Amino acid sequence: MAWAFLLGRLIFGLFFIVGGVHHFLNPRLLGAYASAKHVPVPRVTVPLTGIQLILGGASVATGYEPVVGGLLLVLFLVPAAFWMHNFWAERDPMLRAIQLGHFAKNLALGGAALALMGVPTPWPLSVGG
Repeated sequence: MAWAFLLGRLIFGLFFIVGGVHHFLNPRLLGAYASAKHVPVPRVTVPLTGIQLILGGASVATGYEPVVGGLLLVLFLVPAAFWMHNFWAERDPMLRAIQLGHFAKNLALGGAALALMGVPTPWPLSVGG
């Protein structure tokens, strides 16, 4: 089942790589959202978190230093869930539901990243493994 683990890693990692690239392709949009959520210095934090997502996603996808990559993802996902998707602060029921979905998604993906950190290394079919 090494192929299934590889395919799953590629899909999981690509999700974060695409998200990280989005930070660079749409910096004004993401900066405005970050500013609305009171993130300090969005001009700096948006590209830094983009780099964090790209590196974490690439690490998990390739299997190169996957514990570090998983940690990068967890350190993005869990704070983002509570800071950026604080559904409990929304008054509009539709916005609350949308934010709850993003909150739950971030926590679930963070849990998956933690689980991947527990897989013994080197991973099958990995770079440097």
